[in-house]
Amino acid sequence: MSATEPRQEPHPELRGRRSRDRLPTHGSTLHFWRYAPLLSGRPGRECAAEAPCPAPSGRRPRMVLLHGLRGTHHGLEPLAAALPERELVIPDLPGFGDSGPMSGSRHDVAGYARAVLELLRRVEPTGERIDLLGHSFGSVLAAAVAARAPELVGRLVLLNPISAPAGQGAGAVLSRLTSLYYRIGELLPTRLGRALLSNRWIVLAAGHAMSRSRDPRVRRFVHDSHLRHFSRFHSPALLAETYRASLRSTVADHAAGLSMPTLLIAGETDEIAPLWGQWPVRESLADGRLEVIEEIGHLVHYEAPRRAAELIRDFLDVA
Repeated sequence: MSATEPRQEPHPELRGRRSRDRLPTHGSTLHFWRYAPLLSGRPGRECAAEAPCPAPSGRRPRMVLLHGLRGTHHGLEPLAAALPERELVIPDLPGFGDSGPMSGSRHDVAGYARAVLELLRRVEPTGERIDLLGHSFGSVLAAAVAARAPELVGRLVLLNPISAPAGQGAGAVLSRLTSLYYRIGELLPTRLGRALLSNRWIVLAAGHAMSRSRDPRVRRFVHDSHLRHFSRFHSPALLAETYRASLRSTVADHAAGLSMPTLLIAGETDEIAPLWGQWPVRESLADGRLEVIEEIGHLVHYEAPRRAAELIRDFLDVA
């Protein structure tokens, strides 16, 4: 069953900046979106995939953003809107959103890392270094890519990084319940499994568990976004495979290979990527920096996109 849905308009602040492209990779067609920078306050323009927006002279390095488990490019668009000066690229990872599953690779960290490496080479064929950002499971993928090909990554930004194994600390019970949930969804007939994994009330509960914002507008936005996009996975089996991969790898596994400047942005009350797990990773990095956003959970890109953008901008201006 396809993971696609009827086309949705981009974030209001991204109209005129966004163009769509695609990349065949490992049996999948990876769909990705380019966001042109705004120059001198002038609005951007739509560009065809065959003729991407020309880069301005003296431009900043491109930045590629990777979403987390069950995400799509839509989830990172609030952050993209808060970085209007940057040239950005956001894919739907294989098996999610508009991108089909990989037939030539497993849907694990290594498989996704290979697909992302192909994307980096596609969007920057000159070999110039790219800035790379990942959220949650995307932080693990970003760290794996940067450690594997440091010559391609100039600077690394990790939002709500998965820095400690699942099942530790306050989130241990939630982790066990989630594992059981995905396992049951995988074992059921496909139609029933999809119905369970896409259940409206479970999706809303997941958003409630991940978000810590007290702003009712933010919470409504989180729930609306999850109801629209959280169930855009190709199949229950693929989702379960990816979930198991997310349990087996952390940013810490790749920290020794991260020689580039690296920014960790953590939510103070994040129970999925708890703050206590971030400090050891920060200390193990060759050039690392940790910023904590107060009263924020696991959805920094939804709960505090402008604050996150400020931290990213300050980091990139200095690093």
